[in-house]
Amino acid sequence: MALMDKPIPEDATDTDIVVPLEEGSNVEEENIGYSGTVAFVESQYNRSKDARLTDEERWLDSYRNYRGLYSSEVQFNESEKSKAFVKITKTKVLAAYAQVVDVLFAGSKFPIGIEARQFPNNVAGAVNYNPNALTDEKVKEKTDVDYEVPTSIARPDLAKQLGLYKKKLQPVEKDLELGVGTMEGSITFEPAKRAAQKMEKLMHDQLDETDAPKHLRSVAFECTLFGTGVFKGPFAMDKEYPRWTEDGNYDPLFETIPKMEYVSIWDFYPDPDARNMSEAEFTVQRHRLNRTQMRSLKKRPHFRNESIELALEYGPSYQKEYWEDTLEDDAISAEMARFEVLEYWGVLDAELADEADIDIPKELADKDELQVNIWVCNGQILRLVLNPFTPSRIPYLSVPYELNPYSFFGIGVAENMTDTQLLMNGFMRMAVDNAALSGNLLIELDETNLVPGQDMSVYPGKVFRRQAGAPGQALFGTKFPNVSQELLMMFDKSRQLADEATGIPSYSHGSGAVGGVGRTASGMSMLMGAAAQNIKAVVRNIDDYLLGPLGKSLFAFNMQFNFDKEFIGDLDVKARGTESLMRNEVRSQRLLQFMQMTANPSMQPFVKYDYILRELASSMDLDEDKILNDPREAAIQQKMMAEIAAMMPPPPEQPQAQGEAPQGPPPVADPTGNGGGNIVAGAAPEPDAQGFTGGGGGANGGNAPQPQQPPQGPLQ
Repeated sequence: MALMDKPIPEDATDTDIVVPLEEGSNVEEENIGYSGTVAFVESQYNRSKDARLTDEERWLDSYRNYRGLYSSEVQFNESEKSKAFVKITKTKVLAAYAQVVDVLFAGSKFPIGIEARQFPNNVAGAVNYNPNALTDEKVKEKTDVDYEVPTSIARPDLAKQLGLYKKKLQPVEKDLELGVGTMEGSITFEPAKRAAQKMEKLMHDQLDETDAPKHLRSVAFECTLFGTGVFKGPFAMDKEYPRWTEDGNYDPLFETIPKMEYVSIWDFYPDPDARNMSEAEFTVQRHRLNRTQMRSLKKRPHFRNESIELALEYGPSYQKEYWEDTLEDDAISAEMARFEVLEYWGVLDAELADEADIDIPKELADKDELQVNIWVCNGQILRLVLNPFTPSRIPYLSVPYELNPYSFFGIGVAENMTDTQLLMNGFMRMAVDNAALSGNLLIELDETNLVPGQDMSVYPGKVFRRQAGAPGQALFGTKFPNVSQELLMMFDKSRQLADEATGIPSYSHGSGAVGGVGRTASGMSMLMGAAAQNIKAVVRNIDDYLLGPLGKSLFAFNMQFNFDKEFIGDLDVKARGTESLMRNEVRSQRLLQFMQMTANPSMQPFVKYDYILRELASSMDLDEDKILNDPREAAIQQKMMAEIAAMMPPPPEQPQAQGEAPQGPPPVADPTGNGGGNIVAGAAPEPDAQGFTGGGGGANGGNAPQPQQPPQGPLQ
């Protein structure tokens, strides 16, 4: 379930200025009057459709190379027996897709975050309160003078900028000061950061509810294969949650959530004159719906029920495009019992809006064009409303794999290796045909030396009958030259060129043909790090063109339709696709390294360890609110631990054994590691020399003290 304090209303796509096109008594005659609007939508769709014809041919070539299919334009010679297709393109595309997804979902959260700005407006970045500071009552008790402590010299209206802490800090609002507390015992509150954390939790819950990670992976796949991925949202949608009553009856719960979904590049028709979504004046999405899906549109806000039924009466209208036969592996194009529905988002001339009898609000009466959303099927307007979002935006996001600055659509992995795939296929076919030819023996027969009427087939144990007395050899065997090794060398060279063209080396997806520096672990690590640079550039495009705009759109959606006073704050949306690769590894290591550096007692007073602990927990994808105490709770817990430690009895002293010397201080650890000896450079001492500790030179060694012998006297 969503973590919303209040559900989004079912008509969440409405604002105060949204005006839908209502139906009258005779819908068929009304729609004839709206034919100008329908023709406008269809003309924009056809213009975009014609403009992207060249791009569709590129996508088809990429798809065929990915699937391992030859185009009908490829003509084989009569001598070519092999028609092998080596699907290296599929390997490269899947390797790039896996690397992109691995970077995007390296953490446990969707790669979108909310942070407070460094210098927030309309809300305080940090305020502090010192409970030990001087108060009015304490001053009057000591001086008997009517003196009032200043509330805040830096900002007298600080109480208005406390955000979600306004009610909580109301009893002490006169004692608050701007900034982080510097005195001992001060308690610091961060209204802007807390508002950002709450909004981030809400957005992540909404993204999980709408299965945004699954749709993002689909976008990443088409982005890798075709060079462009399309994401749609957010927009209001009802979601069904299973629920059963106490009697066992199914009673589902419906809740309106912000919906986000992946849109296939084949169904997306943008403004042909735009180079990116920020320049696009309109977009058209082509839907293929059945009758049940058409009637389900009636449940959505502002769809015209009678117009939908009228479009159904006119019968199926879906016409398959030429590229659909290739995508569906269907060589026979037949009519489908489906309906073609065009969803238009973009500008509409005010004159056409007047012809459609749309009541334009006063705020937009002087505009020459309006932002609208129109659904068209079978010449009928199924839905027409003004753009419901504030500020107005087209709810589509397009992200390129490799940016083409002069085109709307990007360049994918399959397109980058089109020529090398063609070369690899050619060399492999030649090698197979040559191997088949050289593997068979060519036989030449001299029939004048053989008895006529014999079977000329050759098999093991075959016997040919010769003419009696005929001189010379009758059978000759010729072996065709085998050049497959040279052809396979050219194939390997083409594969190396594919590695260069795509920026994805073969060893990054499991190939073991690595030499030189890659034979060591550190060398392989360097090669893998260099290979990841290309993927990082792709993820940066996803950050700039998808995750960043998506986060801003979702933030604006919540502020418009799910407003909460606690979300008030100067917040900034952060795309964390690239950051997720570094977040769990490098950042946590740097924080731990910094804590070790500041372990010096002389440096500890200058370090705010509470901030370091919060950042360390965040870098490990842990909820800092659940595992860490704020400064006030930490002070209370520290006091409790000190009281518990004071109540604990001291540890008993260990009794000394009789005759045992008193134990002194523990020995100091040897810092040199040589056991207290002097290890110096030089030759080892010889036997009987000073410093020699071996077994020579006497019973106890050459330099060991000899035991004293009793004086030798006369024999007794």
